[in-house]
Amino acid sequence: MIEVLNLNYCYRIYPDASQEKELLDWLEICRCVYNYALAERKEWINSRKCQVNACSLHYEYIIPADQPFPDYYKQKKALSQAKKQYPELKQVQSQVLQEVMGRLDKAFNFFWKRSFGFPRFKKSGQLRSMNFPQFKENPITGAQIKLPKIGGVLINLHRPIPDGFIVKQVQVVKKASGWYAVICLQSDVKIPSTKPQGNSLGIDLGLEKFIATSQGELIARPKFFGELQSKLKWLQRRLSKKQKGSKNRLKAIQKVARLHEHIYNTRKNFHYQVAHHLCAQAQIIFAEDLNLKAMSRGMLCKHTLDAGFGGFLEVLKHVAWKRDVYFEKVDANFTSQICPNCGVVTGKKELSQRVHECFNCGFVTDRDVAAAMVVEQRGLAALGLGVKLPVEEEVIEDTPKKVSRADRRNRKAS
Repeated sequence: MIEVLNLNYCYRIYPDASQEKELLDWLEICRCVYNYALAERKEWINSRKCQVNACSLHYEYIIPADQPFPDYYKQKKALSQAKKQYPELKQVQSQVLQEVMGRLDKAFNFFWKRSFGFPRFKKSGQLRSMNFPQFKENPITGAQIKLPKIGGVLINLHRPIPDGFIVKQVQVVKKASGWYAVICLQSDVKIPSTKPQGNSLGIDLGLEKFIATSQGELIARPKFFGELQSKLKWLQRRLSKKQKGSKNRLKAIQKVARLHEHIYNTRKNFHYQVAHHLCAQAQIIFAEDLNLKAMSRGMLCKHTLDAGFGGFLEVLKHVAWKRDVYFEKVDANFTSQICPNCGVVTGKKELSQRVHECFNCGFVTDRDVAAAMVVEQRGLAALGLGVKLPVEEEVIEDTPKKVSRADRRNRKAS
């Protein structure tokens, strides 16, 4: 079937001093517009909360009853009038300001859908990205990307734009390590849906071992945050002693932000390596449909968030789609209480019990491997492919090997 395929490529950009100053000014103007639009919506909502005969003794928002709610389209239309009153708004490209209204509207829709998480005002420096939603022609020429009202900015095209794709929009992001451009590419292509066929694999996520597969492989869990927690604590102590508003405080803030970004990049790189490692073993992968919100609120919340199970499942889904591997989530309830060999409920196990031993058939294996086998069986049963009988194998602890830059260059050359 013909579908619109979207890809996001992230590139490092290098604006000069004048361009960087202009980008920072744009971010600050966008932040002020966001806060003003949020205050306008908040005042309208507060004016409808209080009854006429029970007003506050201090103050109350009084807005006419016939004035409609300032939604996305009304606030977007009011930008042209606001530019006459505030000329500094004319510095920013018009569509960039309109995208700020879209971001606020998206935050409100997310709040109404979940019934919690009311949008907050952004402090200075908290708005770190802006979106250029439309281009008449390809903005990338050679080693530069042309941004409206900014001009040509140096870009590191570490991988080329695929043939048949056009640039739809560009998001400029300010990170601790520098400036980045997230380019959204679009193409009308024929995408065949992935069919469940071939070898299957079930995986079980955990804190003792990051992943246990139904084939008996155990992948250790790196402690990304735990290993650098002492360094982060030391940097934050130094930051707390700096005088507010000083240049040394800004330098200390930059060091803390760079360490957080390093932890994030390390975790994301590990997730991609494990995802490719799993997709190279099977054509069908089943994973547990975990309640991530509940897992992140217990005694082990720090370790759960450090492992990033939700982010890994999203990465695995994306990598499986790229490599034509069928990926599906199954019910995660009672996977550790069922014997994968005979199907008998063995009962609840304590966390200290790391070995599965069935009292009915005598099947013995690692606890997490047994859960991965149950996940695989549930997935195959849901697809109507039958139940795969487990083969007792020796448990092998393995971690995906890191690929060096030289190996990557050799692969590309070949």
